[in-house]
Amino acid sequence: MVINKAKIKEETMKRDEDLGRDRGDEFQTDDEENQAERACESHYDTESDYSSPAHNSNNSIEAAIPSWPQSYRGSIDMLGTPSISFSKGSNVAGITNSLSSLCKIGQGSDSASSLSKPLISQRSLDNEEVPTSTLPFKLSGSYHFRFSSVEELPPPHKESSFAQAVLNGINILCGIGLLTTPYAVKEGGWLSLSILLLFGIVCCYTGALLKKCLESSPGLRTYPDIGQAAFGVAGRLLISTLLYFELYAACVEYIIMMSDNLSTLFPDTFMSFSGEQLDSHQIFAFIATIVVLPTVWLRDLSLLSYLSVGGVGASILMVVCLLWVGVVNEVGFHQTGVALDLSNLPFAVGIYGYGFAGHAVFPNIYSSMKEPSSFTLVLIISFTFCWFMYTAVAISGFLIFGDSIKSQFTLNMPVQLTASKLAVWTAVVNPMTKYALTIAPVAMSLEELMPSGRLRSYSVSLIIRTTLVVSTLIVAQTFPYFGFVMAFIGSSLAMIVAVIFPCTCYLCLLHERLTKLQLA
Repeated sequence: MVINKAKIKEETMKRDEDLGRDRGDEFQTDDEENQAERACESHYDTESDYSSPAHNSNNSIEAAIPSWPQSYRGSIDMLGTPSISFSKGSNVAGITNSLSSLCKIGQGSDSASSLSKPLISQRSLDNEEVPTSTLPFKLSGSYHFRFSSVEELPPPHKESSFAQAVLNGINILCGIGLLTTPYAVKEGGWLSLSILLLFGIVCCYTGALLKKCLESSPGLRTYPDIGQAAFGVAGRLLISTLLYFELYAACVEYIIMMSDNLSTLFPDTFMSFSGEQLDSHQIFAFIATIVVLPTVWLRDLSLLSYLSVGGVGASILMVVCLLWVGVVNEVGFHQTGVALDLSNLPFAVGIYGYGFAGHAVFPNIYSSMKEPSSFTLVLIISFTFCWFMYTAVAISGFLIFGDSIKSQFTLNMPVQLTASKLAVWTAVVNPMTKYALTIAPVAMSLEELMPSGRLRSYSVSLIIRTTLVVSTLIVAQTFPYFGFVMAFIGSSLAMIVAVIFPCTCYLCLLHERLTKLQLA
């Protein structure tokens, strides 16, 4: 009995010791917590003292300037599917992680109810609290990035599956450029389709280069981050400005597109105003602007973000309607056109370039993926699908309508046919759902520049957004040529964003690791 009692006592003491160790792992005393907090603060102080001089010695001016824009990541996320989230909890734009959640702009759930609050959080944009984003500092011969702010931006939530990433890529690439490819064949000739294939290959390759740039430093998340890593704050400002101009120009195209297609349905519409005769194009451009304006005022763009995901379906529907008109409605296919028209080939090059310029969103898609290593395959599938779509529409559209093809093939479709009406109305509704999402990043970037106080109120934000929308109407009425505007964007902005800048950033960040063939 004595022995048994001794054994029981010994086992009891061992259990108490084990339980104490387990509790020690789960709980800390106040002294231990204070010690941990002091150690953490000491770590950040040491890191700050170590990293700041290295950066300031290279460019002290850049370190003192808050890197604009801070709202880029959250606002560009809205152009993808709602299931993707890169900045959940951010004061600039919080976007949910699941298909059942809503993507919010502003202050989370509180932002949907009150119109008296600013569109961008007052707290997040005060001068003392604006994140300085990714200021590079050099450590051991390589660039490292660190987000420094009072409220740190959380790391991206990698919850996008492979299929979702492919859907995002196709949704970004296969847009309004699809309507203009038959017109590009008319301008450049049949052999210009080889340039379409070439641009598809080149833009897919430069998208893969952006992936390698993102992998060069763990702090890189967006395209402007890459620009800052390669060329400092000046690079960030340059690429951000180009991307915002590209989004703004797309909104101008939306106004022209809606006006042209509505004018096809109601060609005899006219109105007299102050002695001036307004034709159907001018009237419907004004009506389209009035319709999209309230959507730009919305603080919660969740519904529009879900509708915009249907962009892929809308593109496929218009292609089906085009083929239906040619085959079922027996409009027929007619051999026409020239092999190559060198005089108008640059026009076709601009249109083809516009169709593959989705690089503004590619870094965001990469950062959202559960398996980023599959991003290159995502690009290949997305570009291949879109190339087949562009080529099929270019060939069939030009064979059906011949030299009479207009800048949008929907304008040539006989309006008395049901398939034609369905295609035209799709071309009207689709840009209506995308306009607010496309102009929102531009508006949010301008709101960042407003000083603190009353100038950052909701009413001022309304003024900024209304001015942007009205300005797109004015530009659309000044240059009401859908094909010309698209060719101009593709030849200038798209070429820089999709071809030139990815290569220059890649060479700047990774030139020491590249072979001579890669450099060439």
